[in-house]
Amino acid sequence: QVQLVESGGGLVQAGGSLTLSCAVSGRTFSAYAIGWFRQAPGKEREFVAAIRYDGGRTYYTESVKGRFTISRDNAKNTVYLQMNSLKAEDTAVYHCATDPRRYYTGTSYGSDVYDYWGQGTQVTVSS
Repeated sequence: QVQLVESGGGLVQAGGSLTLSCAVSGRTFSAYAIGWFRQAPGKEREFVAAIRYDGGRTYYTESVKGRFTISRDNAKNTVYLQMNSLKAEDTAVYHCATDPRRYYTGTSYGSDVYDYWGQGTQVTVSS
């Protein structure tokens, strides 16, 4: 059974930093892209970032470019989201998810593409 567990969320002041982790089990981790999404209260879930199965390509939503960095350690079955210069509008529950397409080299923006999801970790940025 595929499981994803996020960690690293918390309360931080605007301008601060957090690093989220997503530990994946039950799947050949190195064969699949991983994405991060977030959902703020009263808003739809939105794409944040994604990383190709081999880490060779990354994608970001425009609002986090230059501030967030997604990376992966295939030896540890873990994906990270380094978040710098946090803003109040970054406040949300952050979820990671797996793209089911093995060795996929295209983009992975849409949430409907992903098959397994973690329960999420809360990030709160105070202004």
